[in-house]
Amino acid sequence: MRVGSHVSIRNGYLGAAKQAVANQASAFQYFPKNPRSLSVKSFDHDDALSCKEFCGQNDIQSVAHTPYSTSLTPSKDKVELTYASLLNDLEIADACGSIGVVVHFGNQISDVDPLASYHLMLEMLNRVLSDWGGSCKILLENNAGTKGGLGTTLEELVQVRNLCDYPEKIGFCLDTCHAFASGLWNGENTGGVIAKGEELGYWRDLDVIHLNNSKYPTGSKKDRHANIFKNGYITEKQLELFVMSSALRNVPLILETPDDEGIAHKDEIQTLMQTWGKKD
Repeated sequence: MRVGSHVSIRNGYLGAAKQAVANQASAFQYFPKNPRSLSVKSFDHDDALSCKEFCGQNDIQSVAHTPYSTSLTPSKDKVELTYASLLNDLEIADACGSIGVVVHFGNQISDVDPLASYHLMLEMLNRVLSDWGGSCKILLENNAGTKGGLGTTLEELVQVRNLCDYPEKIGFCLDTCHAFASGLWNGENTGGVIAKGEELGYWRDLDVIHLNNSKYPTGSKKDRHANIFKNGYITEKQLELFVMSSALRNVPLILETPDDEGIAHKDEIQTLMQTWGKKD
């Protein structure tokens, strides 16, 4: 079982990888640049290469996450910024040897045309990926149901990938809190969700899991993460049955849980490994 958490790049990309090792993690996630900016970053290629080599030597997998303001359905004044920023994120993540770059599914942009958002997403994905030749993938993340409720079903995620001109350059990131908040997975329908994912081929292209509990009940459409073992509405058993199922169990688990509410990521990782790591 690979498990880790989101870490800071304040000490560079190699520093982030070393922090993951200090946390006793075998995977980690990072922002490739300022998480509040769509600017293009001139990054230290030597630092990125050192990160890649260090991860290989220590058997660690990494994944990047786009800045908060990144959207696959950008407003007209942010189309060019988003295009350049996404390519920049892919370049940095590829240099660091990462699996991919996590991008949130797009939002509803029209009350008149329900397909407008999907068309814009496909335009953005096709444009970016037509200019991208690296091995790092874009990883579409399911939404919690806010801002129009798009990206809450496995069917949507798979269909956008299938309709893209470059499906081989797209994978998926499943956020357990988002799935719970949207009602896609309510903790009791694990078998049905797994069966649906198998039918659609979703699990085949699942590259990373954001392992988060939820501070609100299922169907709330509120994206508020809680720690795995405290203050959450998802029980430990429900999470275990889901992420340790045969369809998901070999996918890296990345904690995006609070690390300032009584349990640090290092301790949470250690507890997860002790409770789930040795189970067949």
